[in-house]
Amino acid sequence: MKIHRKSHFKDLSADHQYFQHWVSRLENLNQRKYEQYSVITSLGKTVVWGLNTLEDYPDTLVIFPGARTTSLIWDFDKGLDHFNHRMRIFLVETNGLPNLSDGATPDIKSLDYGFWASEVLQQLGIENAYVAGASFGGLICMKLCLVRQEKIKSAFLLNPGCLQPFSLSLRNLYYNLLPLIKPNKNNVLTFLNKAVFSAPNHRLSPEALEMLVDYEVFAITRYVDRTQKPYYMDKQLEEVTVDTYLLLGNQDLLFPFQKSVANAKRQIRSLKDIQIFNHVGHGIETYDKALNYVGQRIRQGL
Repeated sequence: MKIHRKSHFKDLSADHQYFQHWVSRLENLNQRKYEQYSVITSLGKTVVWGLNTLEDYPDTLVIFPGARTTSLIWDFDKGLDHFNHRMRIFLVETNGLPNLSDGATPDIKSLDYGFWASEVLQQLGIENAYVAGASFGGLICMKLCLVRQEKIKSAFLLNPGCLQPFSLSLRNLYYNLLPLIKPNKNNVLTFLNKAVFSAPNHRLSPEALEMLVDYEVFAITRYVDRTQKPYYMDKQLEEVTVDTYLLLGNQDLLFPFQKSVANAKRQIRSLKDIQIFNHVGHGIETYDKALNYVGQRIRQGL
């Protein structure tokens, strides 16, 4: 696998220590301990968090996060409990994002992220699994389905970044650029309130929101991000044969849901269902009813 770009923390030791402390805060908030795995892949070290991974449950779910996030965001306010289904859960920290994994990345338009994800499953001893990805993570899921379809039972795409180009609307650009130009808590909070959530229906508890703001300020100010952003996979999507479920928020500024619906219907031949959640923003992986739906489908063995 050819390394295309490398991202990195400004002070690896100090910044990793901050991140580990942030994880401890989340564990204290949620009153649970995350299992931690470190596997060696073609992109270097990949860190994976886990819940119930040592249990003998028949179902396994592997989760891939969005850009400039950690997979642990899925468990804000104990969000993983909303699956309402006992299963092994692996939360992968994608290489090239601000987390404990190494910063090397392949060319995003190649299939290499799919081969990397397959290596992660192999190193963890996962023979087959359901996969779910939000935003950037949705693209990873599709890449994995293209290279190792026999390992994937179903794929759940939550406001994925692979069904259309990033929106260039002035409103979306303003709120996304605001915290990058001037990274402080107020600007990050504005971005989250306007683009990621949709109060009062879709929001976090004050404690979880504070943790997310802290993480985003840290990620923006301490991580030198050279990772390519997700792109519209277009005709590559027509080669996907894995059963795919699409979950969208109708208030997603980054990837407006109407275009995602149209492209998914036209290009994903194995598309099984589309769920559109009203008054939900881009951060749909923190929305209880979306996770309820994923858990229900897995519970039904679909």
